[in-house]
Parts: sequence; C-alpha cells; structure tokens
Amino acid sequence: MSKKRAKGSLKNNFTFLLHTIMKIYSPAKINLFLHITGKRPDGYHDLVTLMCCIGLYDTVALKIGTPKTVISCSDPLVPQDKSNLAYRAADQFYKYLSRHPEKKNEHLEIHIDKRIPVSAGLGGGSSNAAAVLLGLNQYYGHPFTQTELLAMGPSIGADVPFFIFHHPAIASGIGERLEPYPGLQAYHILLVHPGFQVSTAAVYNNLDLGLTNCKKKLRKLLLGKQAFKASDHLCNDLETVTVKNYPEIALVKESLMHQGASGALMSGSGPTVFGLFSDAIQARNACEALAQHQNWRLFLADIIFDQEYRIMVT
Repeated sequence: MSKKRAKGSLKNNFTFLLHTIMKIYSPAKINLFLHITGKRPDGYHDLVTLMCCIGLYDTVALKIGTPKTVISCSDPLVPQDKSNLAYRAADQFYKYLSRHPEKKNEHLEIHIDKRIPVSAGLGGGSSNAAAVLLGLNQYYGHPFTQTELLAMGPSIGADVPFFIFHHPAIASGIGERLEPYPGLQAYHILLVHPGFQVSTAAVYNNLDLGLTNCKKKLRKLLLGKQAFKASDHLCNDLETVTVKNYPEIALVKESLMHQGASGALMSGSGPTVFGLFSDAIQARNACEALAQHQNWRLFLADIIFDQEYRIMVT
C-alpha cells in the first residue's frame, strides 16, 4: 500500500470515530379495538382505538455527522429514499431544530434492522419514525419537550404520536389525540403474520361506514365504566373489509381460538392477527402448534406498559 493510500485510510477511520452512533429499539403495536367514526374532508378517517406497544422490535441505527443523509434497511420491501417515514422524521426534526440557532443541523445515516413485518398492521414504519425523533432529541440535549415531539408526529404518520407517547392509550381524531389507558392487563401475545401484505389505503377506500359495528360493543368501556376484557371488547371495523379479500385471516383467528386464546383480532388494517393469552406457557404451546403453517410468521411478545425507548450510544 502506498503512503498516500495509507494516509487516506487512516483519515477515513478517524472520521468514522468522530461520528456518534445511536441504536434505538423500535417496538410494534397492536390495536385492541379500532372503531372508525367517520371520514374527514381531507380524506383521513376519524377513529377511536386502544393501542399498546408490544415486545417485538426493529433496531434503528443513527450515524450522526455524515456527508449526506441516507437511509437503508435490511428488508428490501421498505422504501430506502425520502418517502421512508424515518427519513421524513429526521427531515422534520431538523426543520424544527433550525429554530434553535445554537444547535448545529447535521446529516446522518439511518439503518433499520427490520424484524416487524412490513405493511402488516403493526405500525413498524411509524415506530421507526418515532425512534428517529427520540434519538435525535437525546443527541441534541433534549431541545424539545414530549409535547413538541408529539406535535411533529401527525405530519409524518398518524401513529407516530402514539409511539412517542409509548404507553397504552386510547387514540382519537386521526390518532393524534391520546389518553392513557390504565385498564389493561398483562396479556401474553402470539402474533401470526400470514405471509402477505395489505394496502392500508385500499382497506380504508373499501370501508363502508354504514357497516361498522364496534360502537355499541365499546360504549361502556369508552364511558369509563369497564376495564378492557378480551372476550367483550376486541373489535376492529377494518377486519371485515380485509377478510373479504383475504379469507385466510379468518382461518388464523379460528386457529388461535382453537389453541386457547382468550380472544383474537386483526391489528390495524391487517393482515397480522394476534391472540391474547393469560398464560405464557399456553401462548408458547400455541406458537409451536401453529408453526406447521409454513407461510405463517409467528412472534411471541408481551404488552409494554411504561418502558421508555431503549437508546444506546457508541
């Protein structure tokens, strides 16, 4: 190796050491109920939903101080350009940060190690975006309060505020209005992803608001007179739309109930279905039994109640 080449290599290595690398564990979510209340003039739908984070994680790595901002992902199905929600979150964060002249805007590299299935009703993209906002906020010394971070979320994605809030919550509006929900017990969860993707936009476009049926089922719970109970309150107005096009979802629900789940429901616009179990051993046994379905991806997880995002800095 020439002296010139060696000198350049040392310089590049030194530059790499100057970068701050953060790793953030980015959780999935499930909707324990999802009631669509109407359609807004801007095309979004108003809803009421109970969401909780669960212990299934992507890992979002941020390398801060790079020549330009780029994004990559271990899953080729995830967009690796400016349309990615994590990229949009970084762009939004720096727009807000420009109001703080003492802070230096920088470029960064974002890499997502994807474990949460894509387009699956589990909020992976929104969770990744929230992870970027929270990671950058820590790196820059917390220039923004949680309220300010929550305000950044809706323009990125409807579920982003929930992932910043990070506690079981009833969300309303398009998902931006959040109220903590204390009446949830510690279920063990078996997620079943049937091996195909569903377009959220297509599901909402095919929704007939006259056929939604969750309102009556949830009335007492939303009035604060009942705690959540799997046998009474699991309901998703989008499920009938998705099942009509993907009948295998009904088979997944039936299989989970056959294995002893207290209840089973499609999350979000699907196609992932979750079963709730009061016993961890029963959940593991169900996972083993359903593993015979070769196209189904299975994940065991627990509900996250109050754990903050785990952020590691190197």
